[in-house]
Amino acid sequence: MLNSADLQLFLAILREGNMVAAGRRAGIDHSTVARRLTALEQALDARLFERSPRGVTPTPAAFALQPHAERIESELLAASASVAARDSAVEGVVRLATTEMFGTYLVAPHVERLHLRHPALTLELATESRSTSLSKREADIAVMLTMPPRGRLIARKLTDYRLGLYASRDYVAQHGAPVDRGDLHRHRFISYIEELAGFPEMIALDQILPGAAIAFRSSSGAAQQAAVAAGMGIGMLHVFAAGQDDRLVQLLPQDVEVWRSYWIVMHADIQRLPRVRATVDFLDEMMGMMRGRL
Repeated sequence: MLNSADLQLFLAILREGNMVAAGRRAGIDHSTVARRLTALEQALDARLFERSPRGVTPTPAAFALQPHAERIESELLAASASVAARDSAVEGVVRLATTEMFGTYLVAPHVERLHLRHPALTLELATESRSTSLSKREADIAVMLTMPPRGRLIARKLTDYRLGLYASRDYVAQHGAPVDRGDLHRHRFISYIEELAGFPEMIALDQILPGAAIAFRSSSGAAQQAAVAAGMGIGMLHVFAAGQDDRLVQLLPQDVEVWRSYWIVMHADIQRLPRVRATVDFLDEMMGMMRGRL
């Protein structure tokens, strides 16, 4: 007989691509995952995954089962949210997926405020450059650079923010500050590795200076800021982070700035959970406090 726990484990295997990671997500060991998967396949009289040393490969039967399992998962989450909404206790784990700069400079420095308010709530901060899939339950809340595709997702703009040109004080002393946009072409620059940038919006330098001479690239915004601070060149950096670094000076602030937006996104099934509401309230409060820096 099928049970919801085994179907959720099936979804974890499907999403992770291997049984070890699925077991880690479910809090069980690899042998238990294998045993429960075998029992599920026997109950269905169908093979769901082809096993190999490199992981598992879904079969057509797995893809046929997936939408049914996801509907059951959604109903269970909705039921949990409906019951939890009647209880004001804020506890449990919330995983927040966001970009490195947002997580490092806007969330982490203030997370103690959330902990003091809700000691039984654990925030997991997943900072990645790629877009996290909420539909695959990789996170509870995501802060993205674009509106998500349509689906059972709740999304709204969280805040706007600015990117500006920065160089180190030592770099300016050695090479001089550019006097206008035309003067930028004699300088060297720092930017993203384009194919590793999860969002096209990350790459702002091309918008203001196509064909710039790039001396260093990184998939990390923090690494770019560190390289700029070390005098490697000029970078298009987040004003809310670079503006707090005394080693840096903003160049052409009245002429060269790019605006971007952060969007907060969550699955409709969990938006009323107290732990999710508390985390969203925390993010809104932080954005209100940081408005001047953004």
